[in-house]
Amino acid sequence: MGTPNWSPPEIDVSRPSAARVYDYYLGGSHNFEVDRQMAEEAMRLWPELPGIIRSNRAFLRRAVMFLASEGVHQFIDIGSGIPTVGNVHEVARRGSPDSRVVYVDRDPVAVEHSRALLGDDPRTAVVQADLRRPDDILSSSDAQRMIDFDQPVALLLVAVLHFVSDEDAPHEAVQRLCDPLAAGSYLVISHASPSVQSDKSAEHQELYRRTATPMTMRTRDEIAEFFQGFDLVPPGVVPLSGWRPDAASIDLAEDEVAGQGGVGRKR
Repeated sequence: MGTPNWSPPEIDVSRPSAARVYDYYLGGSHNFEVDRQMAEEAMRLWPELPGIIRSNRAFLRRAVMFLASEGVHQFIDIGSGIPTVGNVHEVARRGSPDSRVVYVDRDPVAVEHSRALLGDDPRTAVVQADLRRPDDILSSSDAQRMIDFDQPVALLLVAVLHFVSDEDAPHEAVQRLCDPLAAGSYLVISHASPSVQSDKSAEHQELYRRTATPMTMRTRDEIAEFFQGFDLVPPGVVPLSGWRPDAASIDLAEDEVAGQGGVGRKR
């Protein structure tokens, strides 16, 4: 079976990819039939799922706009996925035109297409690396070239930590990523969390066990533990649709969103 020109030829198209499934939820075109089948099955079980994904994307937009308003112009976006409208650099540059962004993902399709889309933009870079190996990210030539670690940096972990199991020591990985960040830097996290519809949450986790990135949902308190060394920006860790909503947000009710998000400022 051949692959389209945006996909590396070595991609396994027989197994769904979390990045490509996410792309499908957002209405993108960079996915395969196996990804669409999984997404459709998930939506049959949980019709609100596309709305939850959009709420996550809206949270990312609001958080980046807040950071730009705070004068942050360096971003490391880990688990960036396949590019869609409203990428971090597009949002950040509305408030801070000189913003620089390093996109990081482990999925080769996401990386390949990101590089094609961003082309020769001198203020963006794409790194293929795994959150579970933070030193590979920090020591990459692109991160060293693009990021001044003596100045505030925004570390974005949006919809990615729930793909790191407890056995893979996610807290240690986050701590290592945060260690070199200057005081006044920010950490942004969104994370799948059990909703009031807990039966659907369990079914969703079961579906993701088919992928190379099974899902581990965590509670609000468990998510807040990732912000050690950071002061939470009000309103703290809350359902995604409750984090500083604005007129441009079209979100589900808070009790329908199986996710929490927050932003912290490094002391």
